[in-house]
Amino acid sequence: MAEFTTDTDQLTGVRHRTISVDGLELFYREAGPADGPTIVLLHGFPAASHQYARLMDRLSDRVHLIAPDYPGFGYSSAPTSSSDGGDFVYSFDHVAEVIEAFLVTLGIDAFFMYVFDFGAPIGYRIAARHPNWIQGVIAQNGNAYESGLGPNMQPVVQYWINQKEMEPVIRGALTAEATRSQHLEGAAHPDFVDPDAWTLDQHWLDQAGRDQIMLDLLYDYQSNVALYPAWQAWMREHQPPMLLPWGRNDQFFSESGARAYLDDLPSAELHLLDTGHFVLDEQLDTVVHLIDDFIGRHTP
Repeated sequence: MAEFTTDTDQLTGVRHRTISVDGLELFYREAGPADGPTIVLLHGFPAASHQYARLMDRLSDRVHLIAPDYPGFGYSSAPTSSSDGGDFVYSFDHVAEVIEAFLVTLGIDAFFMYVFDFGAPIGYRIAARHPNWIQGVIAQNGNAYESGLGPNMQPVVQYWINQKEMEPVIRGALTAEATRSQHLEGAAHPDFVDPDAWTLDQHWLDQAGRDQIMLDLLYDYQSNVALYPAWQAWMREHQPPMLLPWGRNDQFFSESGARAYLDDLPSAELHLLDTGHFVLDEQLDTVVHLIDDFIGRHTP
């Protein structure tokens, strides 16, 4: 009988790892050749790194990919929120600091970043502090302009103004029905959207204490809007290569927000796709093609 041994250096596909950072256990997915161009994939709400699993599978033979779960998301540590009796402050500043420390711990200091939804304000904080780290940006429905705050963001805006009164409305965004809608709303072909996507998102939302974590971050999203001018200034000054594969039917971050990037980055590459918020659910092939072309032209 033939015997087979496994040479782990020759294995392909996505690896699933955990690393200690600032007293937290951070889960992350890693794939691809370490000597290839690196993309750091920063996930959105209410997802985690699993939203990038199929993309990583498709790119892993030629691109080095790193996708962390933020604290309070996915498989990473979720310490109790300071607003729920714990000692961990769930703010975008704090989460960005943790992800920055994660990258330093891994020795990742030259990369493209793929930013989506919550990932945009986390990534842009890091980019503003370390512009020399950023080789290019793939902003997929990752907003940086007030004009991009779509109709589904308006209850969140009202939450910043009337926190107590609006909390029941915002809690409605944490329900299974709302999570399903995030994936299906605006989809051109809903039958291509895998229900596993929203089912896993909801699984994590339903874990003890996660509701307060999400409420904290949705309330703190106003801090991102306050920083939009600074991030726009960073773009104007540094002119990073920018790919914008944008779901034009997104009701959270609208097409006008995608077009606004062109004011600061005239060379940005905008592709308006006939889909909604979670572009990869039904436009994976298109995004893979766009990334291959973009990375090929901009890798130093």
